[in-house]
Formats: sequence, structure tokens, C-alpha cells
Amino acid sequence: MPWYDIIWNDEPGGNVEHIAEHGLTPDDVEDVLFNPLEETTSRSSRRPVATGYTRDGRLVLVVYELIDDVTIYPVTAYEIED
Repeated sequence: MPWYDIIWNDEPGGNVEHIAEHGLTPDDVEDVLFNPLEETTSRSSRRPVATGYTRDGRLVLVVYELIDDVTIYPVTAYEIED
């Protein structure tokens, strides 16, 4: 996977707070984005989706917006069952 610049918004209501509501950290999301098992498109939002494992072995789905060729804004992420 190519190098990406990931935008993290730690303001109230930002993506850091949103993924934390799902028990995840920015590092968890970056683990998945930089080493995806699969990349698809969300059926509901039509945004890109990456699925992969965190360093501690959790299978996570990350929905993101591709801002440009090298910039990603993670919208949401949550753990899924294997």
C-alpha cells in the first residue's frame, strides 16, 4: 500500500472521538489502513473501506474518505467478528 497522510480531528465530535466510541485508537486504524487484508466500497455510503487486523489481533473495518492521492480522512471504524 502506498504512503498516506491521515487526517485526525481530535476536537469534540471529530473522528478520534468517534472511533474511541468503538474502542479503537488512531494507531489501531492506521494498522488497518497501512496493512489492509481487503479494500472495498461501503454499500451504504459508497466510501472506501479497508478491513484488517490491529497489532493486538482485532479484526477492524475502517470507512474513510480519500481526500486526494495521498490523504485519507477516517470517518468511522469498528471491530468485526472473524
